[in-house]
Amino acid sequence: MTLPTHLEHRQAVADLLAPTLARVTARTESLPLAEASGRLLARDLLSPIDLPPFANSQMDGYAVRSAEVADAAPDAPVTLRVGPTTAAGDAPGTLQPGFANPVMTGAAIPAGADAVIPIEKADPPRFPSHLLHATLPPHAAGSPDDASRDAEPRDLGDVRLAPDDAVVRFAEPIASGTFVRGAGTDLAAGAVLLAAGTRLGPAQLGSIASAGIAAVEVRPRVRVLLLSTGHELQAPGEPLTAGGIYDASTVMLGTALRDAGADVVTATAPDWAPEVIAAIGAHPDVDLVVTTGGVSAGAFEVVREALGPLGVEFGPVALQPGGPQGLGLAALPSGAQVPVVSFPGNPVSSLVSFELFLRPALRAFAGMPAERPVRRARLAHDLTSVAARHQVRRGILRPDGTVEVGHPSSHLLHAYALADALVHVPVGVGSLAAGSEVEVWLIDE
Repeated sequence: MTLPTHLEHRQAVADLLAPTLARVTARTESLPLAEASGRLLARDLLSPIDLPPFANSQMDGYAVRSAEVADAAPDAPVTLRVGPTTAAGDAPGTLQPGFANPVMTGAAIPAGADAVIPIEKADPPRFPSHLLHATLPPHAAGSPDDASRDAEPRDLGDVRLAPDDAVVRFAEPIASGTFVRGAGTDLAAGAVLLAAGTRLGPAQLGSIASAGIAAVEVRPRVRVLLLSTGHELQAPGEPLTAGGIYDASTVMLGTALRDAGADVVTATAPDWAPEVIAAIGAHPDVDLVVTTGGVSAGAFEVVREALGPLGVEFGPVALQPGGPQGLGLAALPSGAQVPVVSFPGNPVSSLVSFELFLRPALRAFAGMPAERPVRRARLAHDLTSVAARHQVRRGILRPDGTVEVGHPSSHLLHAYALADALVHVPVGVGSLAAGSEVEVWLIDE
């Protein structure tokens, strides 16, 4: 009998999940921006305002009418009176003919102005002294004392107007629009701020906040029940009994599922089929069930015993580790149907299975890169494999670019924890000599 390849089983998992993921896509939830990082927009988001919302200065300098400095030259500078100052957060104000108004970076451009001359291009190349220390408490410009440190900042209204004799000179012309950020030049009101399906990271959330939007409609995460099975499983921290092992899979796969963008609830069940069915039935709102253990050909394969009659199919894949697999749509006693993906109970086998079969689909749905970075590397030593299986080995990349490959045994979870690569040896290959090229997946994220 020809066993399914790992690629065929991966496609079968994707096909099983496709209807469920389509239903999840149809749902939405509203989240405040602080909770929306990493989520996907559920629909196009339109900007309610122009960005920026008003014309503002790109520089600290003077707002001017470009026509009034058109004839400026080093030997014939143009002299203008200094008008009221506009700081960031002030109303725009007005530029009177014959004046140059001090404006700070981000401040609104006064009505009548069409350009900003940077302060270093002015004569004198500094703002008038009445603006110095304008935001400091009284007396803070001198030697501070306890009283000045505790004083309230002064009202800036008394420093907005320049003295009547304050003037500034300009020795060169400036083009209209120079150093002016026009209203809507980043985005016009009503335009698409971000398209549906956009993954929300820092820049995207900042752009949304700049438009004054406080909450967004996002695609829900896939809800996964992770069910670990086996009489032998004990929670970390408990005294280990004879014949028991600590449950690594729940923590390990729970983390892997969350990293792939899923919301995860966990449960455990002993080797008794009714308990497995009851554990799944207790979580009717999940989109997917992932099980570990009980899928092989032994006498106590509880997942196979419980879910086989409900529609989940079990069988080997041409893979090592992770040969025994299960998947299907389980028809529960409640009448509900839920997709089930079943992995072997050995932690290394289950994590390799997750990497190959489930991680790509979940990450693609969450808007993240589905594939691990892939490269070709040369073996640091000879290697033997099982020719009838696609073998996935844990490896460590050396500084010289070669890869050191670990033992194939599926119980060596510690070796997996130290690895930074998965090394793929394809079906049909029984041995490779040192220096042979192999496909390597980089897993050290």
